[in-house]
Amino acid sequence: MVSSQLQAKLLTPLKIGNLAIKSRVFQSPLSGVTDLVFRRLVRRYAPQSMMYTEMVSATEIHHLKQLPKLMEIATDEDNISIQLFDCRPDFMAEAAQKAVAEGARTIDINMGCPVNKITKKGGGSSLLRQPEIAQNIVKEVTKAVNVPVTVKTRIGWNDQQINILDFAKRMEDSGAAMLTIHGRTRAQGYNGKARWEWIAKVKKVVSIPVIANGDIFSVEAAIKCLEETDADGVMCSRGTLGYPFLVGEIEHFLQTGTRKPIVTPSQRLECAKEH
Repeated sequence: MVSSQLQAKLLTPLKIGNLAIKSRVFQSPLSGVTDLVFRRLVRRYAPQSMMYTEMVSATEIHHLKQLPKLMEIATDEDNISIQLFDCRPDFMAEAAQKAVAEGARTIDINMGCPVNKITKKGGGSSLLRQPEIAQNIVKEVTKAVNVPVTVKTRIGWNDQQINILDFAKRMEDSGAAMLTIHGRTRAQGYNGKARWEWIAKVKKVVSIPVIANGDIFSVEAAIKCLEETDADGVMCSRGTLGYPFLVGEIEHFLQTGTRKPIVTPSQRLECAKEH
């Protein structure tokens, strides 16, 4: 069950800068997964949720004559964000402008990817160790576009460098309109448990919306996370791999207090065929 206080909060539209969205459940950007086809499947069951493209390199956008296919947005897509990554503020600002021209409702900056090929080039979670550069990126991107700029990150580089409280405040001060916190360090990757307690601490030091990410694999997990963290919403990531119904199931329960009918094997098969 959802407490009356939590349900009242969840039924209030979420303000992300100048944008208001009705759903508090987000589909995470996932490399190699959240293309247009996958987003359509998720949105079929969660029509009000914010969706994200796969992360796109600002360097690639700068050098290519044509925009990468990863930035493809359908004309009927609403509540869609393009996620960008890089360590160069000028490239990021340029890429953000092109993303908005493509139809992005928000720009999300990846400061959490743990993959070596990204962090070695100064992007993703390596920005947790370079907060000044991270700040400059957010400042330049917010100056370049008229849509909300958000940041997705982790709690720190490793257990000895958990700096998310200072980092989150820096992001807010630099103009970020929302933070999504994955409750793991870069060193953890996707191992161990997400440490939601750090998300709860972030909620106490910033005034912008905070979205909880990490280990949201079920309706029960989403409720538990929201109650423990006081987060403004949850973001599903690996939980939707092979199960694009999850975002819609959580969204439906949080808004109505009732569960959707159990997905049948035939529905799963049809979904797989379509994808």
